[in-house]
Amino acid sequence: MREKPLENLEPGRTVFETTSSVRPDDIDMFRHVHASKYQDYLLAARFDQMNRCYGISMEQFIEAGFGWYVREFQIEYKRSLGLGDTFKVRTWIQDFYRTGVRVEYEIVRLPDEKLSCRGSSHYTLISLKTQRPEPIPNWVLEKYTV
Repeated sequence: MREKPLENLEPGRTVFETTSSVRPDDIDMFRHVHASKYQDYLLAARFDQMNRCYGISMEQFIEAGFGWYVREFQIEYKRSLGLGDTFKVRTWIQDFYRTGVRVEYEIVRLPDEKLSCRGSSHYTLISLKTQRPEPIPNWVLEKYTV
């Protein structure tokens, strides 16, 4: 059963950006970024943005006894990135759920801003003690509705 978005909480939908570069170990035998690396790029950008943009680092979640579980990951590839390319990962929270968020994202190549891929990822907040979903605390919602 799919979770319904919270109706009483409108996400801010502020778009945050993180810039990075393709490393040699990201390249596959076809000389472009391997498909699995795009999820790594998104997760690295979210960790950066949690701390820098929302003001809550992953370490703070862990200290509070919480973690984020990747419930669902969707990606639509448009054009590949190659060795030495610089890119920007843009993310925004599209929906809030009682126990999670759906983040939309796009990765664009720089400097031409050509779309490399886009998609969404649904994260569930879990208790590190029980490994079960937990309702998102108000102190998190306040930070995430920017």
